[in-house]
Amino acid sequence: MFALRLIRRCLPAYALATSLSFADAIPVVAHFDPIEVDAGLSLSQTIELTLEQYPDNAWLKALEEESAALGQRGDSWLAGAPSIGLFFQEATSGTLHYGDASITAPLWNFGQRDAEQAVAKQAESSARMQSAAVKLRVAGLVRAALWDMELQQIRYDQAQAQVNLSEQLLAKVERRVELGDLPRADLLLAQTELLQQRSRLTQAEAEVMHARKRYASITQMTKVPGNYRETLADVTEVQQNHPALAAVNSQIARKQAEVTAIKAVGSGQSDVSVGINTDHGDERSNKTESFNIAVSVPFGGSAHLAPQIAAANVALNKLIAEREQLIRDLERAHHEAEHNLEVNRAELAIAEQLKQAAEEHLKMTELSFSLGEINLIDLLKIQSRTQQALLNAKERSVILERDKALYNQAVGVTP
Repeated sequence: MFALRLIRRCLPAYALATSLSFADAIPVVAHFDPIEVDAGLSLSQTIELTLEQYPDNAWLKALEEESAALGQRGDSWLAGAPSIGLFFQEATSGTLHYGDASITAPLWNFGQRDAEQAVAKQAESSARMQSAAVKLRVAGLVRAALWDMELQQIRYDQAQAQVNLSEQLLAKVERRVELGDLPRADLLLAQTELLQQRSRLTQAEAEVMHARKRYASITQMTKVPGNYRETLADVTEVQQNHPALAAVNSQIARKQAEVTAIKAVGSGQSDVSVGINTDHGDERSNKTESFNIAVSVPFGGSAHLAPQIAAANVALNKLIAEREQLIRDLERAHHEAEHNLEVNRAELAIAEQLKQAAEEHLKMTELSFSLGEINLIDLLKIQSRTQQALLNAKERSVILERDKALYNQAVGVTP
């Protein structure tokens, strides 16, 4: 009867919990990974804080710097850096002096500057899309880590409750053995059961510590939000604005702009040179100064440009192939997330019914054992099945909440 009352006391505390429940029990193993619940910390804030420390953050900043550099190049009035040329010639007799100074500037080909500006624009857009995709990926890691911790904590709490029940049962058996109501074999059986439950508790505690360490490794902090349950997103299919899909689409758009920019290079850049010449002979000769303009226009360079265009097209088509595979993966993930929700709703209803039946059966069995109508082995079997039914009901409740978060993740919703 005590076991049944203890089980019923545990259930309301679990049902009212809105965040991770961390037991104050003394750990079995000295190794301990602390986790602190911060009621003022939201799930979205947790993801933002994790993103600040995430390794991809440096790569995202580099993408922003690259788009800024491309924009600076596209805004330039020249296709390249200008150059200054100086030339001086003097005859060995010292009677002839010739000097030339010029400035050469590479010019944009027709449409080339617009193409370069388009590359810069697509690079800027792609940087934003990549940032959103990374944030969604980080959100998925945080979601999974949080719900894994809660599931492992439930299993630990249940294992602790089972140890308590085994200890209480052992005390009763010891007393009845002393009174001669039970054989000594039952005492050994009760002691064995307690040791097995303590072993399970040790393993459950280890899994809790592992889950905490995974969370701390991902987020680089030991605080968890007070409430991270999510409302199911009102999205029935994968949208085109899914962050992962939008990110690869932006990469494709950028690569297409790069192909256009390469083609605009043509045979190369045209150069214009502006210079001044000075020609001075001996004292009897007149000093001559002249102004000149020269234009250099390359031609016939398509064969040299073709490999660059081909390489860019290879990268472009690889991205297109990756997008097609991504669409399939996203559709499959959405279907699985949707199906899991339906399955776990049904499983939760069944688990609740099994829990109620198991509680009633355990109540009857404990009464029969106290009256000597059944043996200890039968009681332990019923007790074990009841504990498993209680654990299944708790787990299904948490798994259903976790599946809501995973569904939101599948359709690309970031908290």
